[in-house]
Amino acid sequence: MNILLTGSSGFLGRNLCQMLPSDYHLVTLSRSSAAITVDLSTDVPSISTSCQMVIHGAGKAHFIPTTEAEAEEFFNVNVKGTENLLRGLQKSDKLPQYFVYISSVAVYGADTGHMIDETSPLLAKDPYGKSKIEAEQLIQTWCAENEVICTILRLPLMAGPNPPGNLGAMIKGIEKGYYFNIAGGKAKKSMVNIVDIATIIPKVALLGGVFNLTDRYHPNFDELSAKIAKQLNTSKPSNLPFFAAKVLAVVGDLLGNKFPINSNKLEKIMADLTFDDTKAVKVLGWKPKLVLEAIIIK
Repeated sequence: MNILLTGSSGFLGRNLCQMLPSDYHLVTLSRSSAAITVDLSTDVPSISTSCQMVIHGAGKAHFIPTTEAEAEEFFNVNVKGTENLLRGLQKSDKLPQYFVYISSVAVYGADTGHMIDETSPLLAKDPYGKSKIEAEQLIQTWCAENEVICTILRLPLMAGPNPPGNLGAMIKGIEKGYYFNIAGGKAKKSMVNIVDIATIIPKVALLGGVFNLTDRYHPNFDELSAKIAKQLNTSKPSNLPFFAAKVLAVVGDLLGNKFPINSNKLEKIMADLTFDDTKAVKVLGWKPKLVLEAIIIK
């Protein structure tokens, strides 16, 4: 089966290239180092190879924008990029049978919550979450119009070798000795192993549907930081009392986004945020590995 994989040079894409079944022939698409080199945010790709499946992993990763231009870039990449991909597919010799979109739990717009499932409303107000909602809607409409089986995977924090984003920053902080757990690090967060994502895609793509995917355990910061420290062969991070973190957060409110913590970040760090993937268990036979047991950070 020929598979068009967008975002092949990104964190998820690089790992999918290594982990997807060997009988998948991958046609990679990215801004660089790919079979199809294109910037989807500005150009419609020319897709000459007939592909039975599309895995659309290209997108702008989550961060807090500080300017209007940065906020707009989420829509350029995640929405306009998706529009251009669909136009390219429409112009190709043959449409795919299956389309898998790598979305995010950010579409729910929640900073706190317990076991949020796929029936929950999509309430994202931030540019990243809103752009992911719009991209989902574009893909679902296009797939329905063209009789393509559509899969939406809403993912939390992904664990795998050399991760970017918040997990990457956490690993670096532990390695350099400046990471602290706050108030015991007891807040639980949903995570998922990147190898489990790769394992389930061949099955879920044939069925279609919208699914949350997690490791089903939802580790807390204390557990996760201890596991990372062990792999780095360094001491377990120290604990920062809540009152001390609160003082630093107030300082961060005054100094701006360059400071590592502010009141908004502290509130998120202290709150549980977990997602329910019971649907994937029932429909797909989802049996993920625990992040704390399977994570490899390097």
